Amino acid sequence: NRPLEVRCRAASRSIRDAHILMSLLVAWIRSLAAYVFLCLYIGLLGPPALLVTTVTGRIRHLFVLGVFGARTARQLLGIRLRVEGLEHVVGERATVYCMNHCSNVDAVLMEVLYSRCPRLRVLYKAEMGRLPILGRVLRMARFVPVERADRDRAIHAVDVAVEHLVAGDSFLVAPEGTRSSNADMRPFKKGGFVMAIKAQVPVVPIGVVGTSQAMPRGQFFVKAGVVRIRIGEPVPCAGLAFDDRDALSADVRARIKQLLS
Repeated sequence: NRPLEVRCRAASRSIRDAHILMSLLVAWIRSLAAYVFLCLYIGLLGPPALLVTTVTGRIRHLFVLGVFGARTARQLLGIRLRVEGLEHVVGERATVYCMNHCSNVDAVLMEVLYSRCPRLRVLYKAEMGRLPILGRVLRMARFVPVERADRDRAIHAVDVAVEHLVAGDSFLVAPEGTRSSNADMRPFKKGGFVMAIKAQVPVVPIGVVGTSQAMPRGQFFVKAGVVRIRIGEPVPCAGLAFDDRDALSADVRARIKQLLS
């Protein structure tokens, strides 16, 4: 009986290993298909879309094309979305949306928010502006670059974002500044909260769960799975002053942590 039991365990391990290898192979194929699609999509549609913006000054089609491309890539990757609290996304109200950030897959949040908030903008790393075509799209879509290594330019970016907020735009920010490598959030940077206080607009906390499992930091391919997006109630900033930025940051961080639990 013992040799039979040993053989059964070995067979079970072999089946499990074969299943893991097959899952990884499928993930690589899906990821390669999504990357090829995005490169072709941006390369073929980006230049004419930019030309239309240059001639007409209109930018809405950039967002429509961007969301469609992101949605298609997500579906190719096998990422499914489960969204809670979408009623807290009000397109007519300028808002700072604050999210935790631990994976490149977090970009799916743009697709979710844009359905309710077509005037959504993003603070993005200035290095991305050097990407061919995409960097120009970001600038023409009026997203705001942030030079993290240059304090004066970073402050200027916040001031530019405040002007957008006062004009009625909303912003999606990741106050950790960079991706977390584990389940614990990094300390929050204050720029997004200074923006909200200066413009006197609410901050909406958002917890994103499942993206670190789909694509951990440092991993090239994306595993299929479910990403849960939990949108919390807005935190009002009316009446707050610059000195309240730390308290506001701590409050929003605690709310995001609760959304992740």
